[in-house]
Amino acid sequence: MVTGSSTNPEITNRGYKMIFRTIGLDSMQAPTAAAYIAERAKPKVIAVLHDKQQYGEGIATAVKKSLEGKGVKVAIFEGINTGERDYSAIIAKLKQANVDFIYYGGYHPELGLLIRQSSERGLKAQFMGTEGAGNKELSAIAGPASEGLLVTLAEPFDEDPKNKSIVDAFKAKNQDPSGIFVLPSYAALSVVADSIKISKSEDPLKVADALRNNAFDTPTGNLSFDEKGDLKHFNFVVYKWHQDGSKTLVK
Repeated sequence: MVTGSSTNPEITNRGYKMIFRTIGLDSMQAPTAAAYIAERAKPKVIAVLHDKQQYGEGIATAVKKSLEGKGVKVAIFEGINTGERDYSAIIAKLKQANVDFIYYGGYHPELGLLIRQSSERGLKAQFMGTEGAGNKELSAIAGPASEGLLVTLAEPFDEDPKNKSIVDAFKAKNQDPSGIFVLPSYAALSVVADSIKISKSEDPLKVADALRNNAFDTPTGNLSFDEKGDLKHFNFVVYKWHQDGSKTLVK
């Protein structure tokens, strides 16, 4: 199995020999977020929230740890319930603590509601989310309040000139190549196909061995895997989100 979207470190920490991924781990994403918060945003009071799920709580915990390693105190670390429609209680708590920066670990439906309801209740804080929240549907939920949201995402692979032919092929089929998991998923299929050629076999064990012992040129860069099946290198970057669902790379 090769995944282009799953980022939780626990998946490959179990010692499986047949699982690989073409996207970076939460443990790679968290330092990017923490560095931006500590070195550029420099908030006075920060809260780290999560959705109590394995993905959301895992990355929120990693961000909290990274921030504390930089000497930044997290005033509130708390989970919310997915599927709820009213987050007034946690918003009141954030306002009372004078929180001016909120990092959220989880997906876009809850973050969208949090952002919209925070704006409606007068909480003036900067929000930052994960790649799992970087979805155009977030803007439909949060509306104008989503303007200025920060998200950590993979690099804009669709904007790389070397990927023009692939991007054009997607667009010719009326498909969007800019989705956060699109080209990492394309890369996942690409490395499988290349490993079948290298091993001259479709035997899963031989293909896995080829994956683990070779480097692959893909639309997301030159990829090589460690013993766990994780990428040896992967860069996350920070984007500013806009209310129309578009995003701008923060440089």
